[in-house]
Amino acid sequence: MGEALPMPTSNRQDSDISPTISASWTATTGAPESAPVAAESCTAAEQEIAVRQMSNGVTRSHMDSVAREEPLEIQLGPAALAVVMRTPGHDEELTLGFLVTERVVASVADVVSIRHCSQAASAEAEDNVIRVALAPHVEVDLVALRRNLFASSSCGICGKATIENALATAPALCADDVLFDAGVIQSFPQLLVAQQIAFQRTGGLHAAGLFDANGHLVVVREDVGRHNAVDKVIGWAARDSRLPLAGHALMVSGRISYEIVQKALAARIPLIAAVSAPTSLAVDLAAASNITLIGFVRGTSMNIYTHPRRVRA
Repeated sequence: MGEALPMPTSNRQDSDISPTISASWTATTGAPESAPVAAESCTAAEQEIAVRQMSNGVTRSHMDSVAREEPLEIQLGPAALAVVMRTPGHDEELTLGFLVTERVVASVADVVSIRHCSQAASAEAEDNVIRVALAPHVEVDLVALRRNLFASSSCGICGKATIENALATAPALCADDVLFDAGVIQSFPQLLVAQQIAFQRTGGLHAAGLFDANGHLVVVREDVGRHNAVDKVIGWAARDSRLPLAGHALMVSGRISYEIVQKALAARIPLIAAVSAPTSLAVDLAAASNITLIGFVRGTSMNIYTHPRRVRA
């Protein structure tokens, strides 16, 4: 049994993420463990734009694929909670992952439904407003939630207070005996990029991939925001009754920020890897959270910043 997800600092009846999910939005992937669940379709993640290309003194016109970036307003009932800039696609997973990793809900059972609003204020807002219906027993202080979400995205809080706040809502991982072979971790980047279909066409999207301890790529998600890609992965896992994610690793493109570690901690992921560097606050939070943090995973080389005991040479 993996450890239960921690309770947020709010009034909740459930003590962990429940395997019970509303049938109206349960994911049915039908994919075996060896076949990763694919990222966004290209039609959802990209847009064709006319460009003038100049190369070696020659100018020509052609159509180019660019990554789509649009706002998504997340509503709790009729009230707006947050607006995130994201790549359209898997919006329900993004929303559920956001609710879980930001500790808005304590359990998947707290959520009755997640649906795009059928009526929008304008044509531009179509498909960009999503409404969450919470169970009757769930009490939410929207003012406090908005304040916390704003504070977590600002630069006005010192590092020590930020880490203490993260650990107060999601305590450090318990001791475990999970091991990842170094060669398995070093295979993550190639396995991930092979599934980044929209990135291959646009060059403008980040990706997050969830791996098991044997190196099998379980799911991949792409987005203009690396934190959104992580929320989509965790939202997919929540819909598929896989939380908490003990025994798994999270691989992200680009750098590892504090926010990535915070979200992995909420989902109880014991290892995070990336092709680039972590930030200092990400290292500090990983160290305090008992999370193994690895950067610069390139070829046969990588840097292990925290808790190296989970990596077997």
